[in-house]
Amino acid sequence: MYKNMTVVKYPHYPDLKNRTVLITGGGSGIGASFVDAFVGQGSHVSFFDIQEDASNKLVRKQSSVGTTAPLFVKCDLTDIRALKKAVAEVEKKLGPVRVLVNNAANDERHEPEDVTPEYWEQRLRLNLSHHFFAAQAVQPAMAKAGGGAIINMGSISWHMALEFMPAYTSSKAAIEGLTQSLARAYGKERIRVNCIIPGQVWTQRQIRELLTPEYERFMIEKQCLPDKILPEDIAQLALFLASDAGRMCTRRNYFMDAGIGA
Repeated sequence: MYKNMTVVKYPHYPDLKNRTVLITGGGSGIGASFVDAFVGQGSHVSFFDIQEDASNKLVRKQSSVGTTAPLFVKCDLTDIRALKKAVAEVEKKLGPVRVLVNNAANDERHEPEDVTPEYWEQRLRLNLSHHFFAAQAVQPAMAKAGGGAIINMGSISWHMALEFMPAYTSSKAAIEGLTQSLARAYGKERIRVNCIIPGQVWTQRQIRELLTPEYERFMIEKQCLPDKILPEDIAQLALFLASDAGRMCTRRNYFMDAGIGA
């Protein structure tokens, strides 16, 4: 937890106990808060990441407090074949995935005039494509098990028309469209598909690399609420949407942005 920030406590959702949860990009940042939150519910948690050190540290942290350690599977999500293989490994070890959180992304800044075709395609693979293919991979077993929840991660960036990362904002806008289509396609199988749209979240990486005093002031002034959005705030919303408390929520965007205005 960061200095001078509120401690966020999670409510308890009994139906999430023993439910298999898969989180992409779970080794750090918002993804690590998802891992912590679902482990705290007694879920069987697995997560994909390419960051071995951070991911293993997260597993050790959970083991040290006496909870069931999450299953870490190293996976490059831009390799769709590897992604599908990793999903099969999770299903074999933990059972059908009932909650998928499509979280992995990279908001590397880039100016429009500097973007090459190769960079553009790589950004789409990193920020968009795996959302669809992860959902496609978990859908058969999830449907057979009686349904579940797929949570996609959008971004406030394209709603604000931020100009310094067009490949990222294009990917995040597309994720909202993907959410619409999958909610309709999978709804008959009681698979709910929603999108969380975070504002400026204070992860360790954001604080270290991006949040200059000027940028912090710019974002806080845009918010209706003057407080900082924490990764744990986003996890609160994910828990609700994943649980039976959100059983009739699907095909919707849920903003957790402190009321940012365009």
